[in-house]
Amino acid sequence: MQSQSEPAFGIDEARRVLGEVFAPWVQDLGLSVERIDHVAPQDLPDWQPGATLRMAFSERLCRHGGVVCGQALMALADTAMVIAILAANRGYRPMTTVDQTTHFMRPVASSDVLADARVVRLGRTMSFGRVTLLSATDNKPVAMVSSAFAMLPG
Repeated sequence: MQSQSEPAFGIDEARRVLGEVFAPWVQDLGLSVERIDHVAPQDLPDWQPGATLRMAFSERLCRHGGVVCGQALMALADTAMVIAILAANRGYRPMTTVDQTTHFMRPVASSDVLADARVVRLGRTMSFGRVTLLSATDNKPVAMVSSAFAMLPG
């Protein structure tokens, strides 16, 4: 008897999408996929699928004063949420950002930034998520982001 398996969307596929689908300037941010979560643990009833991405620190991402600029942080959050939705979907699906609200909590300087993206609702036409951006140096939040995506045909 042949078993049917769900399409896999793991780290290798996420890295492929990151390198082939996103615009070159997004690739220039130096993002890497650290983790994909699409299998719910049995002991966590409020678990949400998601992904963790890392943006390596670079002086090129800093504004005057050595602080990582908000535009780079927002691009990291948006990209991480796309990868999280693809993980929850268990494969590639075209989408576009409809809304993104970012609350900056504190500056981050001289540190990589981690994006912990979680899918709140995966829908047929719309999906919603939240991202916590953390300084990799002390693992403290630097921004909270909520977003909505239109799921496109194709």
